[in-house]
Amino acid sequence: MMKINIQKLDHVQICIPFGKEDEARGFYTDLLGFTEIEKPDSLKSSGGLWYTAGDIELHIGTEEMSSYKSKRHPAFRVEDLLEVRRYLEQSGVETYDEKPIPSVLRFTFHDPFGNRIEFLEKISGSL
Repeated sequence: MMKINIQKLDHVQICIPFGKEDEARGFYTDLLGFTEIEKPDSLKSSGGLWYTAGDIELHIGTEEMSSYKSKRHPAFRVEDLLEVRRYLEQSGVETYDEKPIPSVLRFTFHDPFGNRIEFLEKISGSL
């Protein structure tokens, strides 16, 4: 059995209803004092906001909040991402490609309970 070497939690994503970014800024920027950071160009059309709070990133996505399939997920930074993906797929776990982000390789999968989980590896250069 392969041991997956988790390096750290990379980010947490929560969601807000479509069009509520200004209200979210009022809470996360004005009230909590989080620092808004720019989203990658490839994700800007999806709406939402990204923040830093200490060494943690908080990603706020937009979605129909009554939707069963949510964008909420933990993202774990791992070593040897392609080997980890091969291992999961060989173990019967279906994996999914995600929209590219510069300098990041990533994929997602669901646990047996339907929770979405992301594994990623930071790389130098761009994709």
